[in-house]
Amino acid sequence: MALARRNGQRFASTVWPGFVDAMTALLLVLMFVLTIFMVVQTVLRDTLSTKEHELSALSAQVAELAGALSLRVAEVDALNSDLAEARDKAEVQRQLIASLTGQLESREAELDAAGQKITAFEAQVAALLSQQEADRAEISELRLDVADMEELRAKLRASGDELAAMTLALEAARQRAEETLTLLAAAEAAKQDLSTQLAEQLSAAEREAALKATAQKALADQTEMSDENARKVALLNEQIAALRTQLAELQGVLDAAAARDAEAKVQVEALGSQLNAALAQVAAEQKRRAEAETARAEMEAVRAKELERYRSEFFGRLSQILAGREGVQVVGDRFVFSSEVLFASGSADLSDGGRAQIARVTTLLQDLAAEIPPEIDWIIRVDGHTDDQPLLGSAQFRDNWELSQARALSVVRYMTNDLGFPPQRLAAAGFGEFRPIVAGDSAEARAQNRRIELKLTER
Repeated sequence: MALARRNGQRFASTVWPGFVDAMTALLLVLMFVLTIFMVVQTVLRDTLSTKEHELSALSAQVAELAGALSLRVAEVDALNSDLAEARDKAEVQRQLIASLTGQLESREAELDAAGQKITAFEAQVAALLSQQEADRAEISELRLDVADMEELRAKLRASGDELAAMTLALEAARQRAEETLTLLAAAEAAKQDLSTQLAEQLSAAEREAALKATAQKALADQTEMSDENARKVALLNEQIAALRTQLAELQGVLDAAAARDAEAKVQVEALGSQLNAALAQVAAEQKRRAEAETARAEMEAVRAKELERYRSEFFGRLSQILAGREGVQVVGDRFVFSSEVLFASGSADLSDGGRAQIARVTTLLQDLAAEIPPEIDWIIRVDGHTDDQPLLGSAQFRDNWELSQARALSVVRYMTNDLGFPPQRLAAAGFGEFRPIVAGDSAEARAQNRRIELKLTER
């Protein structure tokens, strides 16, 4: 029992200091933890206050950005509305161009028809003028015939006078014949008297016979003269009748020619009026055509401005895409690739790097082609240039001209065959060494002159 009590006291005396040490250590740990907690809380409070200030600043920035974004959205909406309005205006202009083109074609057709009418009128006028000249010539001939007829009339009058004189002479001859017949009757009576007195008066009978012979001879002469005068009178009557018939025919021809001349003058005046009307119509058509040409020129100017805008946009985008790349630069309205970027020396085959460069440009061109209005007839001209060094030991190309042409064609074929670019929008040209951009024979100048140029232009 004593041993057990002694052991219990010993255990109690050994446990209490340990308990005190444990409690002391626990208190120290708690104080350390509380200290750390206080420090952490202080740090967190400072951090949270800092973050709150930063969050406030960020909220203010977000508010400013939201305001700027709303302004940008408003600007974008305004730009979209402007773009829609511009597209509507472009559509209206396109329709106006189509309408003006149709009107111009119809005016040209009307002008051609008017020209054909004028040609027909001129042919008719020429025919009428030639007919008028022929009529005038015929009238001149008829006038000459009339002059001849007047001369014939004068001759006829002279013949009439001669006929009258011959008639008077015939009457005188008839009177003389009657007197001769009277004498013959008297001679017959005397003959009968002489016959009864023949035996007695032979000498008187001989005288009567001589007188009778003389009277018979005179009568025969007068009879022959009367027959000749009668034949002449009949011939003159026939000539007078023929001349009167010719005169009537000539007068009819003259009247018909005068009528045709008057009708031709009326037709010429009518054709002159029609020609003046046609000329006035042609002048009006020319005026309308000039107005249409002016409108077309204005439309061409608008198209040129639009193409210039697309060209500027194209070169701007291309400059951004290829910025900082060696051997590529923009010179004026052309995009210039150094030949070393696209081809090996003396070769017209595109390198892999050159294909990549051309592919980037072609992608941009395809995007731009979808935005260009269809009425603008544009092309991409690919120009090949070399330096002035002659080709040595090259059996493929005879000179730099062929090399530049082959390189331009290589670019065009790659764009059409491999990249699907429309071939009707491409053109290839080779200029050899004849269009340098840098003068001189240094290596740098020759390197700049070896190039491929792309140019967006109208056809």
